[in-house]
Amino acid sequence: MRTDPFTTTVQTIAAVRNLGILAHVDAGKTTVTERILYLTGETHKRGEVHDGTTVTDFDPQERARGITIFAAAVSCGWDGHRINLIDTPGHVDFADEVERSLRVLDGAVAVFDAVAGVEPQSESVWRQADRHGVPRIAFVNKLDRAGADLDAAVDSIRERLHPAPLAVQLPIGREDGFTGVVDLVRMRALTWVDLSWPDGYREGPVPEELREEAERRRHALDEAVAGLHPGALEEFCAQGSLTPGTLAAALRELTLTGEAVVVLCGSAYRNRGIEPLMDAVVAYLPSPLDVPAVRGTLGGAERGPGEEQERAADPAGPFAALVFKVNATPTGRLTSLRVYSGTLRKGDTVLDAGTGRTERIARILRVQADRHAETEAAVAGDIVAVVGVKTARAGATLCAPGAPLVLEPAVPADPVVTVAVEARRATDTDRLAAALARLAEEDPSLVVRTDPETGQRVLSGMGELHLEVAVEKIRREQGLEVTVGRPQVAYRETIGGGVSGLVHRHVKQDGGAGQFAHVVLDVAPLGGGEGAEGGEGIEGPDVAEGFVFRSTVTGGRVPKEYVQAVEAGCRDALAEGPLGGHRVTGVLVTLTDGATHPKDSSDLAFRTAGRLALREALRRCDPLLLEPVAEVTVTVPEDAVGGVLGDLAARRGRVQGSAPRGGTAVLTATVPLAELFGYATGLRSRTQGRGTFTTRPAGYAPAPR
Repeated sequence: MRTDPFTTTVQTIAAVRNLGILAHVDAGKTTVTERILYLTGETHKRGEVHDGTTVTDFDPQERARGITIFAAAVSCGWDGHRINLIDTPGHVDFADEVERSLRVLDGAVAVFDAVAGVEPQSESVWRQADRHGVPRIAFVNKLDRAGADLDAAVDSIRERLHPAPLAVQLPIGREDGFTGVVDLVRMRALTWVDLSWPDGYREGPVPEELREEAERRRHALDEAVAGLHPGALEEFCAQGSLTPGTLAAALRELTLTGEAVVVLCGSAYRNRGIEPLMDAVVAYLPSPLDVPAVRGTLGGAERGPGEEQERAADPAGPFAALVFKVNATPTGRLTSLRVYSGTLRKGDTVLDAGTGRTERIARILRVQADRHAETEAAVAGDIVAVVGVKTARAGATLCAPGAPLVLEPAVPADPVVTVAVEARRATDTDRLAAALARLAEEDPSLVVRTDPETGQRVLSGMGELHLEVAVEKIRREQGLEVTVGRPQVAYRETIGGGVSGLVHRHVKQDGGAGQFAHVVLDVAPLGGGEGAEGGEGIEGPDVAEGFVFRSTVTGGRVPKEYVQAVEAGCRDALAEGPLGGHRVTGVLVTLTDGATHPKDSSDLAFRTAGRLALREALRRCDPLLLEPVAEVTVTVPEDAVGGVLGDLAARRGRVQGSAPRGGTAVLTATVPLAELFGYATGLRSRTQGRGTFTTRPAGYAPAPR
């Protein structure tokens, strides 16, 4: 058995793999992680999700609910390589944990259910990995289940995720009879007959009854790889096939470029397929040296923004690391970070490039979920936790004081659900405020604010379960009794029409220097609309924010610095819309003309003019209220379809489709998020507990007037 016991000696960077386990909830991510830890000798007993004995799901809420809530990092060794692995959540409410993890990972294993194939959250995390350019391999899990079908799962990957899936294994046996796989690269059979460890698998020739099918699939694999890889194509045309070495090298290159995804299969629960998966991680996924050098901005809080610079994964280079997770533990504050460049040693002083504060590293820890092993140093490519950093938050860059660099952080998504939280006893108010602040520090997707009208503390997050977990954490860890209000969704406002040539003249004279600003604005929906030229075809980072500002002023009638002030004023106006004070999105503003005064014009005057002008324009542009909607996938028995469809219609849902799946029906609908509160209880009552559902954000849609 090729295990590599973890040591604290510094290994070469080329022998490091930083990877995440990504999947839809209940596809088997955590079980895969547990089998990896057991196989590599990091644990001596196989943890089970249903028993609450897993290493990575160590939080009491994770064990009680049977799902992964918090991303957990572990380290292990395999075949002379160090594997830094992050087990990520699969529930949509905790997608921000996945986002922060993907920001610091070099590769990933996407786990799919062999029966369900690509599920809604599988697609969401895949798209997140696409945005970060993270190479992936796929593991089709649960091949021992009734209805498991590797080919159907591969087809769903091709149809819904659009990479070129390259299956490198053929299952031996079906469902309960699944005992192993045929390795199509080396044309050998791997079987797991004895479930006791560390005996592992047995290697042998391809079974006679599968030889013809295996040869057919190997030829198809060669042909598919040759169609994607020029070097393989040359050999394939000359010989009609690929050697195992050429095929493996081509598979690695296609994985690194993202042109294809290698697909393996197995059953983690039955301990089948994990060794080949680990071999594939080492063979196909990148080391820190294989990914592009990290890019950052020179400077820091004191120096201001500077030019971009690359930092290679060089232990001898200037130190630079990105914080991706912060935990408040009973023994102190634990800051998890990815080292991109240089070497970090215990006792070093580092700079928080965003705030300009210096921090001293008291200890460096190798993380095993909730257990830690101290080490003297961390080098480029390492993922570690440090003790002693007092103020750095997730997304902060820690770097050498003499070489400041700001790395791009993962941007938290806007919260969509809000609840009011109050301490049941007035004497606990300050403790609650401190607990909420700590929660927001640990999880940037949680936002805490005080309602200016009611004075209540308001907690906003990514979903009902997200907030429920946060409140329960306060109750468990702080011993506080809290009262939680009914969840409210985060509405937005937009405009249905436009206005051209809106003139606003801001004049203020009350002694001393006055204020003068004259602006003329065109306002239109960002996607186009009536009354003004639309915003079709406009691209850029501002489009994602839902606001684009441009200037067509000529002849210097409005100086450039005042144009920027007008834009700042327009952004101020978008903070509160005319309908209900919600944030406004989907607006294109064009400054077409203006005038200045030689003495009284200033940045403040033009910012005020921009704010007041846009507020007036928004009132004239047919404002619309937008509500968040979710794509809901409901799996129900066939005899309950009618009742479930009627309930979705009553919740203002729009059914997108229905498909049979093994005696059940899978319904897909788009439903306003506000109508989904309490849906789990209603679905259970209509299906006698046999129905399940998943959701994922689907943006915003106009609310009924």
